[in-house]
Amino acid sequence: MTKNNKLILVDGSSYIYRAFFALPQLSTSDGIPTNAVYGFTTMLQRLIHDYKPSLLAMVLDAPGPTFRHEVYQSYKANRPKMPDSLAAQIPLIKEVIAAFNIPVIEKAGYEADDIIGTLARQAEADGAAVTIITGDKDLYQLVTQHITLFDTMKDVLVDEEAVKKKIGVTPDKAIEVFGLMGDSVDNVPGVPGVGDKTAIELIQQFGSIENLYRNLDNVTKKKVRETLLTHKEQAFLSRQLVTIDTCVPLERRWPELHSGAPDTEALRGLYKRLEFTRLLKNLPREQAAGKTYHLLTTMEEVRQLFLRLREQGSFALDLETTSEDPMRAEMVGISFAFQEHEAFYIPVAHKNVERQVEREELLQELKPLLEDASLKKIGQNIKYEYIIFKRCGITLRGIYCDTMIASYLLNPSKHNHNLDDIAMDYLDYRTTTFKEVTGSGKNAVTFDLVPLEAAKDYACEDSDITFIVSKMLLPKLQEDGFDELYTGVELPLLEVLADMEMAGVRIDVALLKQLSEEYAVTLASTTDKIYQLAEEEFNINSPQQMGKILFEKLKLPGAKKTKTGYSTDISVLTSLAKVHPLPAEIVSFRTLSKLKSTYIDSMPEIINPATGRIHTSYNQTVTATGRLSSSAPNLQNIPIRTDEGKRIRAAFITEPGWKMLSADYSQIELRILAHLSRDTTLIDAFVHDQDIHTRTAAEIWGVKPEDVTAQMRREAKVINFGIVYGMSAFGLSQQLDIEPRLAQAYIDDYFRKYKGVQDYIDQVITSAQERGYVTTLLSRRRYVPEIKSGNVTARKFAERTAINAPIQGTAADLIKVAMIRIVDRMRREQFTGRMILQVHDELIFEAPEQEIETLRALVKTDMEGVLEMSVPLKVDISWGNNWSEVH
Repeated sequence: MTKNNKLILVDGSSYIYRAFFALPQLSTSDGIPTNAVYGFTTMLQRLIHDYKPSLLAMVLDAPGPTFRHEVYQSYKANRPKMPDSLAAQIPLIKEVIAAFNIPVIEKAGYEADDIIGTLARQAEADGAAVTIITGDKDLYQLVTQHITLFDTMKDVLVDEEAVKKKIGVTPDKAIEVFGLMGDSVDNVPGVPGVGDKTAIELIQQFGSIENLYRNLDNVTKKKVRETLLTHKEQAFLSRQLVTIDTCVPLERRWPELHSGAPDTEALRGLYKRLEFTRLLKNLPREQAAGKTYHLLTTMEEVRQLFLRLREQGSFALDLETTSEDPMRAEMVGISFAFQEHEAFYIPVAHKNVERQVEREELLQELKPLLEDASLKKIGQNIKYEYIIFKRCGITLRGIYCDTMIASYLLNPSKHNHNLDDIAMDYLDYRTTTFKEVTGSGKNAVTFDLVPLEAAKDYACEDSDITFIVSKMLLPKLQEDGFDELYTGVELPLLEVLADMEMAGVRIDVALLKQLSEEYAVTLASTTDKIYQLAEEEFNINSPQQMGKILFEKLKLPGAKKTKTGYSTDISVLTSLAKVHPLPAEIVSFRTLSKLKSTYIDSMPEIINPATGRIHTSYNQTVTATGRLSSSAPNLQNIPIRTDEGKRIRAAFITEPGWKMLSADYSQIELRILAHLSRDTTLIDAFVHDQDIHTRTAAEIWGVKPEDVTAQMRREAKVINFGIVYGMSAFGLSQQLDIEPRLAQAYIDDYFRKYKGVQDYIDQVITSAQERGYVTTLLSRRRYVPEIKSGNVTARKFAERTAINAPIQGTAADLIKVAMIRIVDRMRREQFTGRMILQVHDELIFEAPEQEIETLRALVKTDMEGVLEMSVPLKVDISWGNNWSEVH
């Protein structure tokens, strides 16, 4: 063999454990743990990319005892059992290795180290160079001029010089040092009292354990000499245990360890099953056969297409534009599809092209087509198209399917419902990404600069795939019982949200400028206080620097180390604030700084120049509970009760002569809990319009309602909402700053008084264990696969989710239905006012002063009468000149 031969041996067991502990707990939407598989796969990909090996083997530990256990029964006795969530991933990891076409070597009775040592020595003897991929120091003994170790996680190469630098002796003496030291992880006893420093000094002096014992009288330290003499047999046993066997009888020799090209289709199926979206996207694209994508550049061609669309009665459409923001985007082109694998693209605003359709002429032809409600329109996130068409004077009617919403209803726990992921989930097809067409970073261009052929293929694929998956998603919605929720709630809500987004909200720029200046002064003052309390200046935004100040300099209690330093999250700082003033000032700094950057300074910059207002986006497919979320900007995160939050809300104003009206459901989740649990005490309290927190305090502490103190009511409020969220005794103790035993007593008292709630919770958990999901009153599902997990933490989290999801999800459903009904009535009764914001259980309207009283009555009636329940729904309504005044 020539020296050009290169063998890569991967210490698979080390790789697997390091991948498992390197990543936080991850799982698929149906509960399969995947963090070790994902970490292992990415590490393997990097290895293959960097080394491009032709000779490669994955070496694994075979289950069962080894020859070392015969020598010493307690070998590895202290090692903890493999975590259940890791054990479940081992078969999947083996699937990954097989899909990469990498040979796997394992042998009963031997450890992976022995197999690695045997193959490495064979290859070295034949003149090959060997690289062992590991982070295990036990393999230092194998290092020679031709055998090196490489730790891919730390990018560290270990050669002969590195071994000597790390353990003070050459690799051939490593087993002598390790034998004296022992190994607590593997339960190798070593010589008690002889640590690494002493072991290294002894071997540097005597060269080996045999020579050490032949010259024991020359050991100068009496205590060391005595312990060596006492544990002589243990020293030799330990060296035997740490010595790698390089003569394992293997069926395959090293030249046979050829790794083939990865099996792309096997990887595609595996990544899809494990929901590794990013890895899926990195696989080579497969070509769909028989696609016919047309480019239409004349109005005659367009008119012929529109006739065919009318004949078909349903079609998918997709706009290409200049911006992700539909309130700023300009139309570049539009694609249509009405049968599989055929689609049409009409360019209207591409640059540097010879011929394309005139935009205004196209819009004239589009208007009757898109406003015909009898024609069924299909889209992916079709709210985007709705807004752009509305800005063009076209009201998109006949929305029949939004594939993004359909995918979300079928599996709300999935992280993404974009078309790329849906295509992969339902068609095993990787779509062309936007970046592949427009480029990224410095090379990125807007879509109007994409060459027509590439633009046509991309746009047509979008409408084609959307049309195809709609045919798969709609039947599944019906099959799973989501049809009414989809057609009766989510699709009509889409148009309500689009109109709200277009309406936007007016901002008082002058007030925000004033607040910015005030907060800058306050932040500077807070910074000075922080530096004074810390007795030095440091980067307050650096968790690492902050951790050193809090835990190393000030020596505050409760230090928790993470990979990057000490934990300094809000829970840690809040706890520390009880014992030192510095953490409280840091919390104040963080809060003010975030509010200033996120809202005060940024909102004036995102005012739409055409409307003079800011336009948030409402997301229907983000939260697993069914609640709406808000982005760009997120208007649901402005604090309600703090002075800072109130001052920011004061900057949300109305037009002159108009008022802002707020309608807020009162304690809706507790009312839903009363209805779902049928608890007679809870129902009685709400039917008689009693203060539920006072009533709960009276029940738990056994006093009359009039004797309930403010502190008792506050604690009862925490207990009430804690029950809704499945809070544990420990969680309640943290909230109330009491002993966990007392918190448990409070919870026990609560369930004794509200037995119906306890029965309901038990029933929900049992049902979730049987079905794998829970439902809201309107049949929205929340899947909780971890409810059967062997991992206690994961199972308890799933149980809390199962308790809360039907309640929070029903609250989300009710306000959605109320929004649809209110907007419908406002249209029919021709109100000038409009709904402009939704924040969880609150709806915000703006209207001329003369409409406010009528609007108040309408909103109250529709919100309180949204669904017939065993307890009345209550809505608190107020109005004023800005968002702060209505609270």
